[in-house]
Amino acid sequence: MNKDRIEINKLMKEIILKNKIEGMINIFFPRRCPVCDDVVRSSEGLICLHCRPRLKYITDPICMKCGKKLMTAVEYCHDCIGRQHMYDRGMALYDYRSIADSIYRFKYQGRREYADFYGREMGKYLGEEIKSLQSDVLLPVPIHRQRMRERGYNQASVLAKAISRELGIPVADKLMIRQRKTTPQKELDPTERQNNLKKAFKIFRNDVKLDTVTVIDDIYTTGSTIDAIAVELRRVGVRRVYFVALSIGQGNLV
Repeated sequence: MNKDRIEINKLMKEIILKNKIEGMINIFFPRRCPVCDDVVRSSEGLICLHCRPRLKYITDPICMKCGKKLMTAVEYCHDCIGRQHMYDRGMALYDYRSIADSIYRFKYQGRREYADFYGREMGKYLGEEIKSLQSDVLLPVPIHRQRMRERGYNQASVLAKAISRELGIPVADKLMIRQRKTTPQKELDPTERQNNLKKAFKIFRNDVKLDTVTVIDDIYTTGSTIDAIAVELRRVGVRRVYFVALSIGQGNLV
């Protein structure tokens, strides 16, 4: 009994110390709400209480290939019917329109702390499904070294590490590199996107033998980026390639 009491007291002291440290951090480096970017009170957690309802989650019916939200219960969206993807299947958490401003700040304005919230949301709403894929690693979509210098970090890598903390799946952010600086995909049409990414990615570590890989990205649009990565992964023997995106657009109806 005394031993159990000592352990409980030790645990309580650790919790109190952790709360004090987090409180001090919030004083000097206050967290920002990932939706409105205002300072979040410590009692609210990682998001303003009035902002949470603004997030729109991807719910059924969804495309059975890319995971886009559909308006009617058909099997595949128009995009996936019209092209053959190189990955096996994908899923996403949010409708892009509801989180677009947040992702922009996360990606281009240094709001790396948003990843803590994103990771917890991924674990809560998609965790069991992600774990069911039985992936060996999470692979963040690589960015070119020049863009890394400009931004200071790869947002997909920060996101992947946040998901890893929630689910315990290792991150392989040194497995692949982006060897060619490409035009931003949002500026191109679907055909141009595919051509833009030819030979853009290269396996950097060939000594790692993997069977199943889940690619992590912030936004899924046409799938050209995931396809290009999947081609390179399959070239070195990866049998199953999935993707998990923070956000995704709506699937076109046939």
